[in-house]
Order: sequence, then structure tokens, then C-alpha cells
Amino acid sequence: MNEIIALSEVMRAAVNLAERVATTDANVLITGESGAGKDALALFIHSRSLRAGQPFVKIDCATLPADLLEAELFGYERGAFTGATEAKPGRLESAHRGTLVLDEIAHLSLDAQAKLLRVIENREFERLGGQKTIEVDARLIALTNADLKNAVERRAFRDDLFYRLNVVQIIAPPLRERKEDFEALSDGFVRSYADKHGRAAKRLSNDARRLLLAYDFPGNVRELANIIERAVIVSNSKEIEATDLPEGVRIAAAQQERKGCRLTLAEVEAEYINATLAATKGNKTEAARILGISRKNLYERLARDKAEVSGQRSEVSELSAEPNVSGDD
Repeated sequence: MNEIIALSEVMRAAVNLAERVATTDANVLITGESGAGKDALALFIHSRSLRAGQPFVKIDCATLPADLLEAELFGYERGAFTGATEAKPGRLESAHRGTLVLDEIAHLSLDAQAKLLRVIENREFERLGGQKTIEVDARLIALTNADLKNAVERRAFRDDLFYRLNVVQIIAPPLRERKEDFEALSDGFVRSYADKHGRAAKRLSNDARRLLLAYDFPGNVRELANIIERAVIVSNSKEIEATDLPEGVRIAAAQQERKGCRLTLAEVEAEYINATLAATKGNKTEAARILGISRKNLYERLARDKAEVSGQRSEVSELSAEPNVSGDD
């Protein structure tokens, strides 16, 4: 069985809702920030459903071009396109009688959305280049970190598909909102990665634990796992010290402590990205790997941060240019 640590009230609420919907065949939409645990909730639902002994199939809609994504999802017949030398079933067929997880579903093209809507309504489809109608019985769980309602308003996502997927919506809370789960999560990761890498039993030192608790984790549980794995590998003693943590994390956490208040998520994320880039001497490919994001995503975040800084400078310039209407110097 797939277990989820849920000591915090917000995570208990998400898990309780997942348990209630698991025994039904309802479609589920799981939303939340990247790394917050949407995949874990999807597997949790499958493992407690009547389909638990059947296939659990996942497709990441963000990692494939539109044409390849449709081919992977629906399958194709021989000769359907250049390079299709033999027929291949898609993920839908592989998930028959089981569960199909559509990760980052906001990236699905409008054409693919229309075909998926037909699957939901009629439980049938055709492979690319095929004439034979294939019946399929698969539960759909959609994951996204995007605002699908906004996408519907922009006509980037079909409203009819949104409502068919959004029968039950579960929100995976970010790690900064479930600090009560931090100790159990971090200790579990320490044990797991010590076993994985053949290290002696380790534990977090008080200083390391304090810094991690002060950190807001823009990458959420996935980022915590990456930080702990790195620390387990580089640590030379039974305790993971603060110095075993990534420099960017130490800097961001220390600044939060000095300020006596929490930075915004955007500020923490920007500081961590800049510190990682400094540590990699500006190598964006390596920085993206460490951060657990794509190069494209890294460039987008850097551009956003630059725009925000430029906007702040413009505001200051406009304020300083305002006429003195009070009569004060």
C-alpha cells in the first residue's frame, strides 16, 4: 500500500478526501504546486480502489510535443506517420481496467482534449491512422500545477473537458503549509537514502533541522527529498550538519531568520536559483538539473525575476518623478 505522511491538518484533509473518492470510479483532478505530492496522492487513490490490482499508467503531457503525445496516449497503426513501422498500443490501452494518470494535463493540445473527452463520454477511441474502434475502461486522474479555470477562460482548455475531469478536486498543499509533517518526512528520507547509498545510519543535527524548518521549500516535498539525498551522500558523520545542506538553502534560511519574518515564495525561489547558478558558475543546464526543473522552466523563471526587478525600478523612478504637491522639501 502507498502510505502518505499526513500529520498536518491540511494534508489530513487531502488524504481523507482521497480515501473517500478512491472506492468510486469518479474522475479526479489533483492540483498543487510542482513537487507537492500530486503523484503520491494519485497512487494512493489507485492503491485503495477496486482497480488496485490492475495497471497504474502515467503519461507526462508536458514532456512530449503535441504529435508525439497523441501517439503515446492513443497509440498508432503501422504507417500512421513517418517512422511508424509497426503498430503500437497507447497508454490508454495499457491502462485498461486500471488507472491512467495524465500529468500536467494543461499541456494537452485542443485536438487531444477533444479525443480525450470522447474517451470519457463513450469509453472508446481509435489509434492514430486506425479505423478500428477500441473500447477502454480506465479511471482518469488528472494532475496540474496550472490554473485550469484561467486556461478555460483563455480558451486554452476545453470547458466541457474541465468539468468532466473536475468531478472531485483534491488540492495537494505545499510543504510550507504542512510543517507538522516536516520531521517525519525528513527523517524518512534520511533513512531511505542512507539505505539506498549504503551509508551508515544518519540523523539531522539540530542546526540542520532548524535551517530546514526556516526554509520555505519552493520545490516542496520533491525539493526536500533532493536536499536530503545530497546531504546523506556528502555527510561524513552520523549527523547531517548544516554545512552538508546546499549553499542556496543555507543562505535563504539564514536570511529568513535574520529578518525575523518569512520571505515570499518568489523571493526564496529567486535566491535559491541565484545561489545555485553561482555554485555552478552560471552553467544553466547543471543548475536546472540540481533544481529539478527543465532548462526552459529555468529560463522562464529568470526572465520573470528580471521583469519583476525592472518593474520595481520603474515604480521607484515614477515615484521619484512625482511633483511635490505638499510644499515640503
